[in-house]
Amino acid sequence: MKKLIKAVRNRLKRVYERLHNERFKNNLLLAIPFWIASGITGLVAVLYAKLFSLAEMGTEWMVHHGTWLLFIVMPVCFITAWWLVYKFAPAARGSGIPQVIAAVELATPKYIDKVKKLLSVRIIFFKILSSIVMVFGGGVVGREGPTIQIAGSVFRAVNQWLPAWWPKISKRNMIMAGAAAGLAAAFNTPLGGVVFAMEEVTRTHISYFKTALFTAVIIAGLTAQGLLGPYLYLGYPDVSNLSTYIFFGVIAVGVVTGLLGSGMARVILSIMKWTRSLTSIPKRVLYITGCALALATMAFFVSVSVLGSGKEIMTHVLFTGDKHLPWYMPLMRIVGPVLSFTTGAAGGVFAPALTAGASIGAVMGEWFHVSPTNVNLLILAGMVGFLTGVTRTPFTSAILVLEMTDRHNVIFHLLLAGMVASLVAYLIDRHSFYDHLKMQYIHDVHHEAIPVEEETVVKEG
Repeated sequence: MKKLIKAVRNRLKRVYERLHNERFKNNLLLAIPFWIASGITGLVAVLYAKLFSLAEMGTEWMVHHGTWLLFIVMPVCFITAWWLVYKFAPAARGSGIPQVIAAVELATPKYIDKVKKLLSVRIIFFKILSSIVMVFGGGVVGREGPTIQIAGSVFRAVNQWLPAWWPKISKRNMIMAGAAAGLAAAFNTPLGGVVFAMEEVTRTHISYFKTALFTAVIIAGLTAQGLLGPYLYLGYPDVSNLSTYIFFGVIAVGVVTGLLGSGMARVILSIMKWTRSLTSIPKRVLYITGCALALATMAFFVSVSVLGSGKEIMTHVLFTGDKHLPWYMPLMRIVGPVLSFTTGAAGGVFAPALTAGASIGAVMGEWFHVSPTNVNLLILAGMVGFLTGVTRTPFTSAILVLEMTDRHNVIFHLLLAGMVASLVAYLIDRHSFYDHLKMQYIHDVHHEAIPVEEETVVKEG
């Protein structure tokens, strides 16, 4: 009997070890695609950031040698950026975040074939090319939203390239992890990437994909840091010795930026709805030319600060003693994204929204006659509020600005600004900017308004 018990015990031990090894092997195979995709995302994000920076330097060179050149270069660049998207990758237009959100919703057995219209290798190439041309021409666009669509496309491509015998990975989880990795690599904000994936991209409970999500964020972020070094997107603004009553200023800034951010999004959506009726190419080119010339006119006669993503405005008001901005700067930083985004070229609204909010905070801080450190806080609150007005993601906005500046002592101020902005934004529109665009992309995909792109990789399924 003892020998029988021992034999059974040994047999059970061998079975357990075999099952344990199989489980380890399966988990490893499931993790490898996320590691590979995250590393590629980090590399592409760094390359994209370098190219974007070179394009902005090209704009500065052009302005330095003659602002009048904008009247020639801007229309050419705007039209070229639009044509690249229109001709070769229609789903690459705009920010890229709505496309990723739509792809997550479509990543079901019934509609999985439609995801390739929104995320693909071709979109990566033309997303980068179109936005680079746009920013060289002075377009008021950012690279953060495009990086998220690029990352989603990278993760989908890696998932698609897996051989048939590989353990099946949830396509939805793959895309969601890609979105988080893209934002983390673009802003160097890992927590922001995680919160963004949960708050904006999907409402799936984190327990279903937490390992993949954190792995993607960590690897993509470390890859970007390894090449660019550890850095903060903005730096360390001084927010010490704050007044006790500054909470009232934060609330006021939250109200104004929430209304204006949501209002800007509403105007962009209305213009985009109108431009969709411009079915003929000459009419569309005429509109794009008008946008470019209007922006060039503002730059020539008012201020060149209307051009580009506006990061230099944020760094100037946060890190110099000169907190003054003209009263019209917020208006210019709102009109700029409207003229740029509605052209149909590639480019995001994250960075322009942050700049618009920063300019509002600086102007209101001067109106309130508060100390420079209090003005810095109102600038950060304005960034959170305006971005929240556009995206309706107060926690993501607050965490992003927190990680960009490493100012943990004002986390409650930033959360307050985000929550106030989110509440008042509903007075303008009950849905976020990305929600509206997401529904439009889903509609276009179902009605073949976005053509299917031919792919040279192994077909899914």
